Amino acid sequence: MNEQLISLLLVAVLLLVSKIYDFLDMGGLFAALCIGLIISLLGHWTWLIVLMSFLIISSIVTKWRYEEKLQLSVEESNEGVRGWKNVLANGGAASIVAIANTTLGGHELAYFAFCACVSVASSDTLASEIGSLDHRTRIITTLEAVPAGTNGGMSPTGTVAAFYGGLIIAIISTLLGALNGDHLPPIFFFIGITSIGWLGCQMDSLLGAVLENRGYLGKHGVNFISTLSGSFLSLYFAYIFIY
Repeated sequence: MNEQLISLLLVAVLLLVSKIYDFLDMGGLFAALCIGLIISLLGHWTWLIVLMSFLIISSIVTKWRYEEKLQLSVEESNEGVRGWKNVLANGGAASIVAIANTTLGGHELAYFAFCACVSVASSDTLASEIGSLDHRTRIITTLEAVPAGTNGGMSPTGTVAAFYGGLIIAIISTLLGALNGDHLPPIFFFIGITSIGWLGCQMDSLLGAVLENRGYLGKHGVNFISTLSGSFLSLYFAYIFIY
């Protein structure tokens, strides 16, 4: 089957699943359509599967124990249904990598950089949605105790969840990379994506504590910068350990 046709079918599946299970509202669906087309057509359809995996995982953990989060005022707004700002915040950096990949004529590190962005988004989402129920929360900058859900807060549960967020994307993307003939050593790819996801999540917490709490950035701006940092970390990892 033609790869462009596979890409279009996957985008249709993404939108259908998101609509049926209320993962995204109408604005979110439109943003997902744009990002899905950019990533699958300028990158590869396997890239879109990685992103779809994140969307499904993040939506599940967002709705997990939602009533309890609601009582603690740490819930995602709109009953966990995400809008266009959230889609762009978590998928915008990945789209930039896909565009850069085409602009550069297909860079050998593009898939690694793309998966790094998604890994950071996954790690941060799991840390926020699962860690928000852990009252043992401390601010990343001073380690002072703060209420659960505080920007820049980190908890033992959230820290472990962040690791698994990156690990899940690493497993999926490593397997798909092998299917798509990615040239990077699988062990390096797997460890790199897992590590970058966790490190990017800490970057998100730091930005939240230093900039978001002071009103310099909003939640979505912090998410975008932290996911974008994943792509730069991937290039640094490749430079240090491969080249």
